[in-house]
This record gives sequence, C-alpha cells and structure tokens, in this order.
Amino acid sequence: MSLLTDASRWHEARSRSISAENPTGTPGGGGRATTGTGASAARELGVGWKVSPSVMVEPGATQLVGAITGPGVIRHIWLTCPPEVWRETVLQFFWDDATVPAVNVPLGDFFCEGWGQRCNVNSMPIAVNPAGGMNCYWAMPFRKNARIQLINLGDREFPLYYQVDYTLEEVPADTLYFHATWRRSDPLPAKTVHELVPQISGRGQYVGTYLAYESHSTGWWGEGEMKFYLDEDREFPTICGTGTEDYFGGAWNFEQPAGEYGRYSTPFLGLPQVIKPDGLYQSQPRFGLYRWHLADAIRFTTGLRVTLQSLGWRSGGRYLAQQDDLATTAFLYLETPGCDVLAQELTGDQLEIL
Repeated sequence: MSLLTDASRWHEARSRSISAENPTGTPGGGGRATTGTGASAARELGVGWKVSPSVMVEPGATQLVGAITGPGVIRHIWLTCPPEVWRETVLQFFWDDATVPAVNVPLGDFFCEGWGQRCNVNSMPIAVNPAGGMNCYWAMPFRKNARIQLINLGDREFPLYYQVDYTLEEVPADTLYFHATWRRSDPLPAKTVHELVPQISGRGQYVGTYLAYESHSTGWWGEGEMKFYLDEDREFPTICGTGTEDYFGGAWNFEQPAGEYGRYSTPFLGLPQVIKPDGLYQSQPRFGLYRWHLADAIRFTTGLRVTLQSLGWRSGGRYLAQQDDLATTAFLYLETPGCDVLAQELTGDQLEIL
C-alpha cells in the first residue's frame, strides 16, 4: 500500500533513464541516435525510430551500461540477452568511487536464472517475464556516482537490450549501499558447509538469497540448515533454520503433487525452476530458489557470516553430508560503498555450467 500511497505524493526528485537510445541519461537525449543495431530497420524512417535499441557485447569485453553522477537512486533495471551468456557474463555495480564492485554476480544468477535456461519469476524485487525479460526493483542509492558494467567472459558476441531507470535526489545520511555477492561450491568438500557470506565487519542488513542447486546423489537433498552468525557470533549462530526447503518457505521436500516438485513463485519466496534429468546427457536434477528478507531483514551491527549445509539421508535414518553443486547470490545492504571481502574476482572456470 505504501507504493500506491507514495505515487500520489510529490517528491523532490528528477527522473532519468539510461538505455542504448540515451546512454548518458541526458534530459532530452533519447531517440537521437543516427547509428546502431536498428539502423537498417529504420533506414526508411530515420532518426527517432528505434535506430539504437541495443548494443553488441564482444567476447572478453567490459561493456559500460551506465555512468551516473549523483546523488540518486537506481529504481528499476530491465534487460534481456540470450540465455546462453547468462552465466558467463558478470554484472558489476560500483558506488561512490569505490575501487571494488559492490555487486559482482553472474548476470543470470542476479535475476534468479542461474542455469542458463529461461524461467519466469514473479517476486517483489525480481521479475523475469516471457521470454527472458529481466527486471530488478532493488533500491540502489548512491551519493556521488554510480557505474554499471558487464564483463563478457565467454567467447561469443551477443546483443544486450537494457534500460536503467533512476532518480536524482538527496540521499539521507542513514541510507545503506546495496551489495550482492556470488559464491559457488562445486562440489562442496565432504563434511563442510557452503559459505554465502564470509565473515565481514560493519553494520548492515541481509535482504535476500538466490540458490542454484544441483544434486549429485539420489534421494532428498534439502535437509541442510541455513545459519546467520550475527555480530559477535563465531562458533554458533544466532539464527539457525530447520532445513533448506523450510528456509525458502516450503515444506516436506516441496512434494506436491505426490512424486513431483511443486514449483511456486511468490512475492518473497519461491522455487520457480526445477530442471529434470532427460535420461541421457542432462543427468542431474537442478533447482532455482529464492527468499527475499524484505519484511524480515536480518540486521547486524558489527559483523555477519552466512552458511548453508548440503544434507540428505542415508540408511538407518542417518543424515548424509552431501557433495553437491551450490551457487548462491547473497543480497545485502552495508554502510560502506565497497567491501573487499565480498568482491572476489570471478573466472570462466568458476562460472561454467557442466
């Protein structure tokens, strides 16, 4: 209701938008292109008729999506490109002259599309619509400047269609910076835990998780606990869940109807993607799950660490510590524009879907 109420109130903000048709967001700067990927299609119509709807991202290239001088807030991002490049393309955001990216995540995983296959997502901050239209509504404030870029780690050129909608406005002193970090364990070493967020220091709040999970064994795979080590926690966490499917809002193996995984996509929780083995080359089941802590942000004042177990069952009613493929994107807000601990460099070998 607050969104509907806010729509009727005047705000001291100026709306701007960056796209291939207006790459700088300049007022009155849209639709002026004379060259671009649509030039041939618009040859009989001329300037103002979709001459530059996209850009081509070359192999190995870093493509600047937008550079904005603030203060301001990114409000919405829409983009689309071929699914084949979603995991081999890295999305990065930099805030306020930081030398390390606050967001450093494979493009598909950022939009809950970790397996390079289209999957519709119907949630509050992330929506993916037919056929591969990716939308992000996370609020991303900055005080001095913002830079968005893509790094193509693959060996193919691809078209990128995009639009970044933002407002230029003052940012309150207590506003935190948006971060997202990607981690993968493939396979997870025996009897260890997957670390979504390594130990970091400072104040902030954890607001979401996306998990791309591949099971390497038969049977149920989702008994593992999600653990949040807050502030002075070290050996034991303050927040400890009861199982993977429980953390993502489901229960009893997600089994509904009997013998099937029940897909669902809600504003805050979802299992929108279940990829079944095909009986030939695609041999392992794969899953995509999300949980957004929008109404229940996990707040910390001096530090945070987040882990997830990979746990199933073995004979005699005993737990089995599994060695599965876990790739996670953790979303959080921090008081600093960059965090060295979270900004690990990603390589093509890490990202490869096998």
